[in-house]
Amino acid sequence: MAEFFSFLGDANRLRVLSLLANKEFCVSDLAALLDMSESAVSHQLRNLRAMRLVTYRKQGRNVFYHLHDSHIFHLYQAVAEHLDEKD
Repeated sequence: MAEFFSFLGDANRLRVLSLLANKEFCVSDLAALLDMSESAVSHQLRNLRAMRLVTYRKQGRNVFYHLHDSHIFHLYQAVAEHLDEKD
């Protein structure tokens, strides 16, 4: 579990997850939205796939990435809500 949360400590991975929490995207769209190279985004997606945080579907020549399942969405949402709470 420590490795999992440490993995999520990377700002770029969190930026990718935050976009994918709302809808699916292809690499080029993510790269444009994040102002990152497609290569850098692909690298982050490869790591996120290895940790089973994102998955993809192919539609013709296009590959669309999305969160792996609802558990990942709920985890992301819970942390975001916690950080937005005011004391």
